[in-house]
Amino acid sequence: MSPPRVDVAPTGSPPPAESGLPSGWEPAVLVGATLLILCFGLVNLYSASAFLAQRQGLPDTYYVLRQTAGAAGGLILMVAASRVPYGWWRALAWPLVAGSWLVLVFMILPWTGELAPEINGARRWLDMGVTIQPSEFAKLAVIIWTAHIAVKKQDAFRSLSRGLLPFLLIWGLILIPVLLQPDLSTAFVIGMLGALVVFAAGARIGHFVFLSILLAPLALAQLGTGFRQDRMLAFQDVAGHAAAAGYQAHQSLVALGSGGALGVGFGEGRQKFGFLPEPHNDFIFSMIGEEWGLLGAGFLIVAFLLIVVVGFRIARSAPDLFGQLLAIGITNLIALHAVLHMGVGLGLLPPTGLPLPLVSYGRSNLLVILIGVGILLAVARGSVDLARAGSGTGSRIRSAMGVGA
Repeated sequence: MSPPRVDVAPTGSPPPAESGLPSGWEPAVLVGATLLILCFGLVNLYSASAFLAQRQGLPDTYYVLRQTAGAAGGLILMVAASRVPYGWWRALAWPLVAGSWLVLVFMILPWTGELAPEINGARRWLDMGVTIQPSEFAKLAVIIWTAHIAVKKQDAFRSLSRGLLPFLLIWGLILIPVLLQPDLSTAFVIGMLGALVVFAAGARIGHFVFLSILLAPLALAQLGTGFRQDRMLAFQDVAGHAAAAGYQAHQSLVALGSGGALGVGFGEGRQKFGFLPEPHNDFIFSMIGEEWGLLGAGFLIVAFLLIVVVGFRIARSAPDLFGQLLAIGITNLIALHAVLHMGVGLGLLPPTGLPLPLVSYGRSNLLVILIGVGILLAVARGSVDLARAGSGTGSRIRSAMGVGA
């Protein structure tokens, strides 16, 4: 018999969490797949970044050691997030989204260039001794805030002005400074993450179609100017632009094609020696395809599919609507990044600069993904606790979670 469902997040002071993972196979598979991808990613990051580090006058282990330190911190945060009752994130929804907006605005101010320097034509990173990318944390803040407000607006989604419009206003406040960095790809992901959560909460698809038609001219204007226009033209004809705007996509396909079924061998890839741009970050999937072939690429795809399937199963069994939307949003976060990154590597999408979760170099994204996995585990733990309460063996948990008898 399935556990009872409520539409409010757990309240009160929950009892101490049990040690270890929540019961059931989903949390074990989630953690196992996460650790497997993380370890596989660190191994391949070393192969992809060793030559780049040496060319920059750094030790060959420079990038992988920094990523390993980030992974260690992220795993600690993952465990901590898994122990925190997920309902507590509702209290942090507004502070998180407000804090994200303030930091994003701070980064684009003219007089903050020392703390937010321009790198490769964009101001996306905040340098405070440790470099972080605030827009990555904004993704998680938007998911939490959107899930929180969507629970409150269940009866308002039939109206565009009372249902979807308030979300658009807050999303817009976050997206504008991200677009001004400029970072169109991240802005697109943030908008998609919010929209998918609201859609799962019951928003009308007709409203999204209407808004898409209204925003289409703006999107086309953004894609039709400057380097974005060059990328779109190159995407349509990679071979014809292989020496210019299509160089990245062309070299990515060369790397994947060279790998064949089993790859050229770990560490034996040639594209990372100055041919494939950003082999440790934007195009690490292509580098893996070259060295591990279809076998390695297939392994990554299956591992990410496991995480996505488990994430949606956890969402389906969540004890309340907030937990369900939170799990859906975090699962979409991982899925979107993986699909978009791999799509770019395969030449199915124009270059986006988005990292491959748990694999690409970038500690901000790594921390956000691992915290998200911890929150998924917390939702799974909440489902187990409520099931026990429903069976009559956990009256204290029922009381703590605010679930009536």
